[in-house]
Amino acid sequence: MVQETDSSPGAIEIVSVTEDELPDSELCFFYKRFFCIQQTKVDPSENENEDTTTPQCHVLIPLRLLPLILALSLTVIIAVAIGLGVSQLEILQSALQIFSLSHPELLGRAEVKRKREMAASETPLYSKVLNKQKNRNTQSLLEPLLNDGFSVHTALKALAATGQRSVEDATKWLHSHCNDPSLDDPIPQEYVLYLCPTGPLNDLLMEFWKESKQQCGKNRAHEIFPHITLCEFFTCEDQKVGGLYEALKRAGDRFSSCFPTIISLSLHSSSSYIGFFLSDGPSNIIKSFAAAFATEAMTLADCSVKPSTKQLHLTLANKFYPHHQKTLEQLAKSINPKQPCNWMAALYSRDMRFVHYQVLRALFQYKPQNIDELMLNAGDHIYVDRIQSVDACSGWVIGISHRTGCWGFLPENYTEKANESDTWVKHSPAQRGLLVIRHGERIDEVFGKSWLQQCFTASGKYYRADLNFPSNLPNRKDGINTFEDDPPLSSCGIFQSRLIGEALLEKEVVVSCVYSSPALHCIQTAQHLLEGLQVEQRIKIRIEPGLFEWTKWEANTTIPSFMTESELTGVNYSIDTTYRSVENLICKDDFSPTEYHQEYSLYTKKGMKLCNFPLSSLMPSEGYEDYTNRCSATIKHIIGSSATEGIILIVGHSSSLDSFTRPLLGLSARDSNDFAQFVRKIPSLGMCFCEELTQERKWQMTNAPVKMLTHGSNIAFNWKHILLDN
Repeated sequence: MVQETDSSPGAIEIVSVTEDELPDSELCFFYKRFFCIQQTKVDPSENENEDTTTPQCHVLIPLRLLPLILALSLTVIIAVAIGLGVSQLEILQSALQIFSLSHPELLGRAEVKRKREMAASETPLYSKVLNKQKNRNTQSLLEPLLNDGFSVHTALKALAATGQRSVEDATKWLHSHCNDPSLDDPIPQEYVLYLCPTGPLNDLLMEFWKESKQQCGKNRAHEIFPHITLCEFFTCEDQKVGGLYEALKRAGDRFSSCFPTIISLSLHSSSSYIGFFLSDGPSNIIKSFAAAFATEAMTLADCSVKPSTKQLHLTLANKFYPHHQKTLEQLAKSINPKQPCNWMAALYSRDMRFVHYQVLRALFQYKPQNIDELMLNAGDHIYVDRIQSVDACSGWVIGISHRTGCWGFLPENYTEKANESDTWVKHSPAQRGLLVIRHGERIDEVFGKSWLQQCFTASGKYYRADLNFPSNLPNRKDGINTFEDDPPLSSCGIFQSRLIGEALLEKEVVVSCVYSSPALHCIQTAQHLLEGLQVEQRIKIRIEPGLFEWTKWEANTTIPSFMTESELTGVNYSIDTTYRSVENLICKDDFSPTEYHQEYSLYTKKGMKLCNFPLSSLMPSEGYEDYTNRCSATIKHIIGSSATEGIILIVGHSSSLDSFTRPLLGLSARDSNDFAQFVRKIPSLGMCFCEELTQERKWQMTNAPVKMLTHGSNIAFNWKHILLDN
């Protein structure tokens, strides 16, 4: 049991207790131990059916009668208590303690409600005590949680547990942990600073991880991803985590000019260790960086950090069988340490209570058969103490869910061993990036310009002439002919867009805002990207006319008739209706910064977000120089008016990947002939990514956060023409 021993924050002591002293929430563990006589292992396939027989568990009292017995006991207690003159409040407290044994999930909801009611009274205290500790990012994430009724303590705990990624992640964590018995415990997280490789070198290292595990089995190095340790694990109180971020930023600013761009690595091998050692020159600079971080962390976050003083190294294999040494050495020699690499300093945290626990991953869903069993979802990580699990029945272990914080019995054959670092949380200082994506596959790219004639009957009714035609078309006030110059996505284009969104979600990419060209297929791509990211309810699409294609390439001499805002919202597209064009506010070269900001402030005070180029300002058949100037002004406007953190997502055309990144990188426009050749090389959903280097006040192009999408063509097929052809 963990209890607080004095008033100083974070002071805890491990004390031993007897069974009688255990809280009610822990009694369920002894229920199965005393009442279980025999229990067999469960076959995972059996739990898929609702009629599956439960594991053989012989109890003295049938479980179905337990609620009835508890209810009768409650009645007796209340009657006796009234006779003794006990207050109604004391009776209610006793009733809740008994009720929690049979219906803990309902008590959890009541507890969450109670905590939310207390949150309002804690807010003034938060403002007084934590005002010096919080940074701007922490404050912007914390306030929405407090407004939702969560207490300061639990809100800060949720933010620390999710790496301060977003309010949505913290809220989801709080709802998942509503029945966590340790939610109110003042137990801080443990943190560590690693220097991690990215780019081609990291790809080679991950390939080594895979091959070494496949050929020689798992060794100690597989528990953690490739890294160089810069300090020992240390603790930090939840309300001071923002200070750690600032400490890392300050140390980075100090060493940004002298940090080694190339780190020389040399391979070393012994009977129990294989890894790369760093050369003395870069190693000394990196050690000084770690020492600077430790100093700043003590000042800003009151954390005692011990920077690494030993030989810096990147472990490849550790504590393996001696007869595997030769194979591992051969695999290690295949890694070229001179491969390009960007080294990234990052903070990681872990739950200090489970440092010595084994981590399991659930393979299947498991629905509890008894009140002392743990609910499992596929993919859940479970902490298991092997010493404690010795007392469990054969085939069962006692575990604590990383997702919910709840604990109980679970069938071990529903799980597999996971890596220690799978439950760690990455804390990266907020950084701004720009992700430019071309739209998905258009329907006219597959079926040609005559696609409209292929899918409408003589009476004007739409039908799917092929499965790659969308299931329906949105209504347009100007009629179906407007689709000819403003075509929608094909079914494959919709699938492509959603797939990329899901990949971004898997990589935990935090999108702060989305801008789209007014073309329908671009808006649809943005919509399905947001749906794949599962943020379509929170993030709205800002339609920016300045992102439209070079108008010289349009078949007609006029600008296409785009769908209106009301038409788009009418088909449930997530459109930012406050982002609109203002005819007399156009970013021109003769606009001074003072004049621009005066006009900009005038309209933003009215609650409007202004696009850079009103739709009416797009010129048909514009010259190449006019187009590049438009692109340059548009991207500068977007960057200047967007948040300073997170990913700015732009959905445009094939030309967008070049036209909107070159001004950002400080490059001049391509020659018009080269530009036309370049555009032909960009496939559907082609993307590029730029990240902001705050200290250098510039942007650089780097690898996109997800892999590209590649697939082959699928020609039209008519079985009569093919199978019956003589």
